[in-house]
Amino acid sequence: MDGAQAPAGFNRDALAQVGPALKGIVDQGALSGIVTLTWRRGEVAQVNTIGHRDIAAGLPMERDTLFRIASMTKPVTSIAAMMLIEEGKLKLDDPITRWMPEFKDMRVLKNAAGPLDETVPAAREITVEDLFTHRSGLAYGFTSMGPIAHAYDKQLGSPLINALSPDAWLQALSELPLSYQPGERFHYSHSTDVLGFLVARIEGKPLGEVLKARIFDPLGMSDTGFWLAPEKHGRLAKLYEAKADGSPLKDVSIPHSETPMAFEAGGGGLISTADDYLKFARMMLGRGEVDGVRLVKAETIDLMCANRLTDVQRTHDFLGMPFWMSQGFGLGVSMILDAQKHEWMGAGAEGAFGWPGAFGTWWQADPKNDMILVYLIQDSMPLGPEAVTAMQGQRPTGRIALPVFQKMTYAALS
Repeated sequence: MDGAQAPAGFNRDALAQVGPALKGIVDQGALSGIVTLTWRRGEVAQVNTIGHRDIAAGLPMERDTLFRIASMTKPVTSIAAMMLIEEGKLKLDDPITRWMPEFKDMRVLKNAAGPLDETVPAAREITVEDLFTHRSGLAYGFTSMGPIAHAYDKQLGSPLINALSPDAWLQALSELPLSYQPGERFHYSHSTDVLGFLVARIEGKPLGEVLKARIFDPLGMSDTGFWLAPEKHGRLAKLYEAKADGSPLKDVSIPHSETPMAFEAGGGGLISTADDYLKFARMMLGRGEVDGVRLVKAETIDLMCANRLTDVQRTHDFLGMPFWMSQGFGLGVSMILDAQKHEWMGAGAEGAFGWPGAFGTWWQADPKNDMILVYLIQDSMPLGPEAVTAMQGQRPTGRIALPVFQKMTYAALS
């Protein structure tokens, strides 16, 4: 028998099963906890708060729990850059050396996993579009193999928390060879960090200040930023590492900084909540506008959400998976191109867009269903050199909670 209608056109009984299913995974010890938020047709249809944000202290997950959202930061930084494009302060085809002379005369590895001294000149300069689409030739240590992976780790340190100033970090990055020729292929990288520092240079102020003034304050995202004030520390979910052997979760939380740091990672440094990120996602779904506040033109969002990868570029694996089999990538977000092929890894209609984070955080805005899903966990994954090899192996079981959430929520649509 069909269940009664839940808010926003869901089958009430089917939607009610999502929380217990996720709780079962948390109860197995694979995750410390989960916060999910489902929004559709103008209202929040469901919020699940499951498990603990701090196991040792016995503190539960709550709706306002703060999470390190990692690469869910990238669409936010991308919106800030698109604002500057709208204002004529930069163009997609601009070479980044116009503002970042450090990246003049770059060298490119003959073999992306080969010796660092075997290079050729870059065929052209890195463009702003290359940064948006991760086709700059830049890398992450954790997505690379061979000497370049270890060089990134040695020269740059952590991709999220860094003691270097932006200028010193950019200089250090520019001294490393590119893994691929600019424009050649999608290679997940520090590109959005560079894009964030590009925005900061053009605006003449730290990236965090730019995001606060242009995005967070207008949208009322009062719990989002690169630095967490001491009075909010108790709300931050601990970061846990799950062992494949099923042993207890290990607290591997990133230490708090007493004061804001100069390095603000536009590719992965933000802390936020489910409701704060919902405001950002609703702005994206609303084609630049939410609750009477417009950040960018509708055409700007359309441009961001259109695939820019070639058919050949979509044949390459991403983190060891055929990620692009069903998806494309635009200016800071991925989008579903084939909903049927996408069923192997999740759920969503054609045109649904978003971008996940390394600690298991994920969001998706679905224009066809007028729906937004936000899913927040804190499950540590390896981010050291050559970590992509570990990602290709068996991940701890906690990560299966995301496709469970996706598929059950979509199945509950009446």
